Amino acid sequence: MASFFELRIYQVQPGKMQEWLAFMEEVVIPFQVKQGMVIHGSFTMDSTDEFSLRDGERVMDSTQKGETYVWIRRFESTEQKEKLYKAVYESEEWVNNIGPRVGTLIDRNSIVVHNLSATALSVMK
Repeated sequence: MASFFELRIYQVQPGKMQEWLAFMEEVVIPFQVKQGMVIHGSFTMDSTDEFSLRDGERVMDSTQKGETYVWIRRFESTEQKEKLYKAVYESEEWVNNIGPRVGTLIDRNSIVVHNLSATALSVMK
């Protein structure tokens, strides 16, 4: 299997976005990178546009977001992903310090992870 990406989407607890961003950028991302994770991007979701056909006309409905966080990680193989998951999520630092704080800032039950493969013309590979 060629390299692939995780597109991870989290719902941040109301009023906690700035605290979450600081925690991600100062603690989580540096820790994961140190363990070998490759992180391609980190984003807040401002809005979502949904397109549909109404009365024969194509329309776009926009929904404001504000508590949604998205990030993208890359893995060389499923084996590497399993190895890195173990190195990060089973580490003493994650179990005792990072993980418990994550649970206070995001709704863990809302986590969605999409596994993506780049197409031929994709800039991200």
